[in-house]
Amino acid sequence: MATEWVCVQRQQDECRRYLDQFKVLDHPLKQSTITVLESRGTRGKVSTTANGVSLSSNNSAAMSAAALSLDPLTIAFDGSDPLSQFAKQQSTSLGKDPLSRMAAEMESSVSVPLSPLGSRNSLGKGKEPTNLLELDLIEPWAARRGAILNKYTTSEKLSIVTSFLTGGETIKPQTTMSEKVKYRLEQLDDFDDGSVRQMLDLSQQEYVVKIEQLNHELVQAWNQDQRVKALKIAIQCSKLLSDTSVIQFYPSKFVLITDILDIFGRLVYDRLRTKADYIHPGTREVTSLPESFTPDMVPESAKETCQNWFYKIASIRELLPRLYVEIAILRCYSFLAQDEFGLALRRLTKMIRGIGDPLVAIHARCYLCRVGMSLTLDRTYIGENLDDILAVYHTIFNGGIRSEIARHRITLNGYLSLYLPALDWILQGVAILTTDNQLDDILQRCKEKKNPALLLQSMMQSFRSDFIASRATHFVQILSSISVEGLSRGQLFRLLGSILSHTPPPTEQRAVVLASAMKTISSLGNVEEFMQCAEMWAQYTSQHFGLKEIDTFLGQVLQQMTPNRLYEQHYHELQVIVDKIVSNAQDVHGVLALDNFLPLLELFQKETMKLEVCKNVLTSYRNATAGDNALINDPIVTNALMYISRVLNDSVNALTGEDERRQISGLVCHFIRKVDFGRDFEQQLAFYVEARSVLSNLDSALSTLIHSVNRLATSTRRIVKGQHTQKTAAFVKACAAYCFITIPSIIDVRTRMELYLQSGQVALLNSCLQHADSCFEAALNLIPEMPRMVETDGKMQSTEGFIKTFVVNFLSTLVIVPDNPTQGVLYLLRLLLEVVPKYPFESTSSMLSGIYLHVLDFLSVAAQEVYPYHIVNVISNDELYGSDPKFIAEVNELCCTVCDKLLQHLKALLESNALRAQSELALDLFLKIITGADLSVDKMFTLTVNLWNLAVKNRSAIDPKQLQTVVMYTEHLAHITQVESQRQCLWLLLDKMKSRM
Repeated sequence: MATEWVCVQRQQDECRRYLDQFKVLDHPLKQSTITVLESRGTRGKVSTTANGVSLSSNNSAAMSAAALSLDPLTIAFDGSDPLSQFAKQQSTSLGKDPLSRMAAEMESSVSVPLSPLGSRNSLGKGKEPTNLLELDLIEPWAARRGAILNKYTTSEKLSIVTSFLTGGETIKPQTTMSEKVKYRLEQLDDFDDGSVRQMLDLSQQEYVVKIEQLNHELVQAWNQDQRVKALKIAIQCSKLLSDTSVIQFYPSKFVLITDILDIFGRLVYDRLRTKADYIHPGTREVTSLPESFTPDMVPESAKETCQNWFYKIASIRELLPRLYVEIAILRCYSFLAQDEFGLALRRLTKMIRGIGDPLVAIHARCYLCRVGMSLTLDRTYIGENLDDILAVYHTIFNGGIRSEIARHRITLNGYLSLYLPALDWILQGVAILTTDNQLDDILQRCKEKKNPALLLQSMMQSFRSDFIASRATHFVQILSSISVEGLSRGQLFRLLGSILSHTPPPTEQRAVVLASAMKTISSLGNVEEFMQCAEMWAQYTSQHFGLKEIDTFLGQVLQQMTPNRLYEQHYHELQVIVDKIVSNAQDVHGVLALDNFLPLLELFQKETMKLEVCKNVLTSYRNATAGDNALINDPIVTNALMYISRVLNDSVNALTGEDERRQISGLVCHFIRKVDFGRDFEQQLAFYVEARSVLSNLDSALSTLIHSVNRLATSTRRIVKGQHTQKTAAFVKACAAYCFITIPSIIDVRTRMELYLQSGQVALLNSCLQHADSCFEAALNLIPEMPRMVETDGKMQSTEGFIKTFVVNFLSTLVIVPDNPTQGVLYLLRLLLEVVPKYPFESTSSMLSGIYLHVLDFLSVAAQEVYPYHIVNVISNDELYGSDPKFIAEVNELCCTVCDKLLQHLKALLESNALRAQSELALDLFLKIITGADLSVDKMFTLTVNLWNLAVKNRSAIDPKQLQTVVMYTEHLAHITQVESQRQCLWLLLDKMKSRM
């Protein structure tokens, strides 16, 4: 050996943390601030504070640059943090976000609606509402438009009649007023000639494109001052609404056509307003009409133009386009008279009675009500439209309509659904500001009709949910007894269940409503309708009832699904039911223990569906129990969750994605941590044994089980206060054996090493020495198996840092681990020194030399008479050997071996010209020697001097302060060392060190 290391006895605290000590003036995380003060016209004095140290300078520009260089955000935000700057910018229009700017711009032009309680918006200067839509009590039409277009589609071919899609028209020049009038009349009469063309066999997408082209043509014609052409386009679009050849597409066609009519009406209104210049009374100043103008402000010329528009529309021969176009420009009546809206709306309501097709008529009434609600607060015409609808409601079911339905090859249910968008809007308008008594009258009138299911469905969708909920018992009775031709009773009960799930009925009605509704639903005779209803009523049941009612509800579902394996056709509905029951129930543990819950889960025979359902159940359970301290100790609940966890575990295989595996592991681990049988530790361990057999595919679950068992063993020791009885000693040995047997099932090597080390520490704490030795030995034998690079969060990372951290932790534990008499002195350390070099360290890495330095620290402690820490009832090597010379000799021999390896590494660094790494390693080894070795040995003293000379030789590669600190530390050791020979050697060494500085 090149060295002759002899460990010395030293005080435990003589060098502890000495080299890490340094004085600071302020907290290192305190933010540095620089304040620049400048006076106008002169350069002011700059006062700078950085971590509590004050500086001053006359060069403010230079200090400003220094300040800005510290924090780039200072440049952009004038020294304040971003959030404060953004908040400050909100006071200006430029600082507002786009939505806020849009809202600010609209506030100036859009009147501020009243809140549902009738109070004025405090931001809107108290402007009174002028129409029903501004009350904000009705869902906007724009919110319904997309749903209608998505629902009412068709695959049949469509047709369109128009004369404006193949090119523009020839415009004849007109010079006199009589010629203009004559030409416009000729244009209006042009419908009778052959210019009108019919486009056939259009797909739905092509039809929509053609409608958009008509919209574009209308706007283009208007912008080119071709008013009559624009009117003709509006008339032709309106005529399209009389075509019901593809009846199932009619609601979508209504939406598309009325969009064009709305644009036409807005163009006419804006044109009239621009022509109506207003002269302020007593002045000659001419301005445009204000937003809330009155008819007496409108000049006669503008009124005459407005009347001409209505005269043109009145000359349209056909009823339907005359109605729609007049409704489109209905707002223009505001130029003529103050109270004209109400009269016009009631007149148009009566005109609609001339439309024979009830589907066309109800959509015309819908458009009339939609436009009227945006014009006036009057609701009389809406009630009249409802009266007319009820008066002709029976015609929907007459023979002619049924023949038409048969010709279109659609069901009565499909035909009645075409009425819903228009009927819903009208009934929603009826319900605005209507008392409950008035709504009761409407309900009574509707239910007296023959086949009132359509009316009741629309009523439940349109009326206030609290009105429906307060009369839930009455609605259940009505829906159970009325005729439902054309609709299904299940569809109505499904809608009612949806309403009651969000707005529950009064407490005294809830049980009666559930019992009556489920009695009717169960007797529907159609399993599909039953499941659709149960899907909605599951949430109502779980929210407002206890476990008994929920179990009864699940039993009814099982009764319907079990015969003839009907559940195979209703997996989706069953999944929704399970999700709603678990997520909404107040006692999730009680739900899991219900008699009918696990049988319901057994219905999912399809693996993918079963996996999804079980995952949702565990997710709901985690969400419900994440914020509380509720633990599981009910065997039934435990078994239910164990069954669900087994399903998730069995779904994991080699093809399972990492995210999926992580999600499943998180759910299962949460369940494991929630199981607690209190002081019944044997039952707790039995649960962990069962869980191990079930969760063999999830490394995270196995790790959680091992941590839980170690915690169980530690809790046992705490209860007996470290003094194990025969029973508790056997129990903690069983825990140690459980961990030792389970760890090999884990795939990840790092996880196994950490768990072996932790389990060995727990076993050592409980005086299970053989189990601890086995765990430590198994952990060390895994070091050669550790790959050099592993993937973490999608990135490849080196494991060298983990190896070093693990070894340091292991060495700190090894201090108190007694040697096994059959294995020899420090056999675990010898095993460590054997396996560590087998790890594939990088050639330029300093990790291995760092590990050897830590081994020298351990050996220095191992040679002391008394170790710095112990475990109760565990006899460490200081007591076991009693500083026996043979033991100390073995320690010194190991020190020499490790020191030789470090010297070999120093030589290799010299050959590779790594001067900085060589100097640092030499300095580190120098510190280890002067701290733990006997310098009176000539070889060690010579080696120490050589190491210092080597470090000083390359002083340019290391920090000079570091050399000075080492000198101070050596002087500190010379003062405190008790051994005289060691003190003399240190002083001599110190002189040699200073001579080389």
